[in-house]
Parts: sequence; C-alpha cells; structure tokens
Amino acid sequence: MRKNLFGAVLLLLLLGFIGCYSFRGISIDPEVTTFSVRVFDVTAPNAPPSSGIDFAERFKDKIRTQTRLKLVNENADIEFYGKINEYRVVAVAPQPGEIASENRLEVGVSVGLNNNKDDKKSWITEKSYRHNAVFSNTQDLLNVQDELLNRQIYPQLLEDIFNAAFNDW
Repeated sequence: MRKNLFGAVLLLLLLGFIGCYSFRGISIDPEVTTFSVRVFDVTAPNAPPSSGIDFAERFKDKIRTQTRLKLVNENADIEFYGKINEYRVVAVAPQPGEIASENRLEVGVSVGLNNNKDDKKSWITEKSYRHNAVFSNTQDLLNVQDELLNRQIYPQLLEDIFNAAFNDW
C-alpha cells in the first residue's frame, strides 16, 4: 500500500513537470524552443560604439546558459531587440567646496520582446531598464569603463530583463 501511494505521488509530480520547463524560478512554454537577440542599437551619444554588440552577446550567453532555448538567427520563437539609450557620467558625493569625490556611470536600455508562439506574451511597448556604478573622481572613465560595465551594470541589467521575460510565462 505504501509503495502504491509513493508511486502515485511520484507520478503526479512527474506529470506536473511535463507541462512546462522550470529552472531557477523561470517557466518556459514547452512549445518555445528557439530565441534570437538582435544587436542593440546605440542611441546614447556617449556610449562606446561596440556597446550594442557587447550587450547583445552577453544577453545571448545568459539565455543560452540559463534556459534550454536554442539560439537561431531568424524565425525564432521569441525575439529580443532594443537600444542603449542612456550613457552618462554624473558627479556624486560632493565634498566641502563643491568638489565631487565620486562619479556615477549611468546606463539605460529599452528592450522589446516578440513572442511568435503566443502574441499575448509579447511586450506591447519596449520596457526600460537602468543601472549605474560609482567610481572615484581620481579614476579616468576609460580606465574603469569595461570593469564597471561588465562586472556591475550589464549583469544587473541582464538579470532584470531576463527575469521580466522569463518569469512572466
């Protein structure tokens, strides 16, 4: 009797998991198998010219490593596109005498999602995301820019976009 109950519970759990794919709190419709990410346009005047390519490649890597979806160049089940529309340095933490001791690099992106399997899950308008990182006023932006983008700003932006896209399924 106990084995039958255990078997029934195990069967119910298995059937529950067959309906969708779940990983790290995300759930993806089993009909969705492919994705694409277009190179992000760079509309922010001060952004590095390669930032749109770099951001798109990092986004592809995140989806590839954290989902079962396959990357394709065209006819994807879900398609991401967007632009880097904000890139600026702002002085923060003023000291006596109005000298700022720190600067903040602020980066903003707008992202769209087309779900070609279920239009209701497409984003009707692009969603905006913004993050920043602080660095000392004694440092030149060109010397710290890559580290700020790759270790602080891009990972947080990508996590927010990923969660919005894959936690709403």
